[in-house]
Amino acid sequence: MSGTKAIEVQVTGRVQGVSFRAWTQAEARGRGLAGWVRNEADGAVRAHLEGAAGAVEAMLAALHEGPPAARVRAVTARDAAPTGETAFEIRR
Repeated sequence: MSGTKAIEVQVTGRVQGVSFRAWTQAEARGRGLAGWVRNEADGAVRAHLEGAAGAVEAMLAALHEGPPAARVRAVTARDAAPTGETAFEIRR
């Protein structure tokens, strides 16, 4: 599909225990994105986002802020191959 973009993102800071995954899911679904978000053992949050390039870029910008209780220190993103996800889910 033309215009589809996929990225893998790692967010560090105070991002666990502050509803970051639920917020990410709601924001991604609101932008029509597919993929997943999960907590990592090192305290980071990792996500795979795919969809329209503009929506992916807007979501990436939003991840720099996160939900109100979060304190985002850094967001690292890299291009990824689209996996054909059709929904956005929270993974454990």
